[in-house]
Amino acid sequence: MSAPKGIVYIVEDDPSFRKSMERLILASGYEVVACESANSFLGQASIRHPGCLLLDVQLPDIDGLRLQQKLIEKGIRLPIIFMTGHGTIPMSVQAMKDGAVDFLPKPFKTKDILSAIVKAHERDAHIVQEDFEKKEIKALIDTLTPREKEVLRWVITGRLNKQIAYDLGITEKTVIVHRSRIMQKTRASSVAELVRLAEKADISPAA
Repeated sequence: MSAPKGIVYIVEDDPSFRKSMERLILASGYEVVACESANSFLGQASIRHPGCLLLDVQLPDIDGLRLQQKLIEKGIRLPIIFMTGHGTIPMSVQAMKDGAVDFLPKPFKTKDILSAIVKAHERDAHIVQEDFEKKEIKALIDTLTPREKEVLRWVITGRLNKQIAYDLGITEKTVIVHRSRIMQKTRASSVAELVRLAEKADISPAA
């Protein structure tokens, strides 16, 4: 038996619809965790990846759009596919604006939901990879001394060594030494790459 393609979380209060979606998704090679309410989903011990969330808009406790906001507030970036039998254009616009992968009106075609799930898993894989890269970069940045971090912020402005030296009140030779150590510790091969790493680590150029 082959490994699952990923996991699909379902939050749907209609038992028969939830069960039919569960069967369809299992048959398509995914692992499924089905919940009857938003709070039941929020009670999950952990969210696994790659994955996505099939979310009904109208739920008995917290509506789907509010659950989307709660996940954003918690920093849970799980791609969401909304399902609804009573959706409106403003609802769909808000959901997509807040990052939903799709907003499907019930009843939808099997190929449409499966296509949306594939797209959602591709997005989640990208998010997971991006988060991993950020952690790696931040770990490298953390090896810099406070002074090296300060010089880094000046280097990514594109200033010359002598300009940085003047701005910091140190010698150009000292800037060159710091700059060399920064490149070595961050494993950056160019200033352009250093700028990219700084952006991923949320480090802004010196003003």
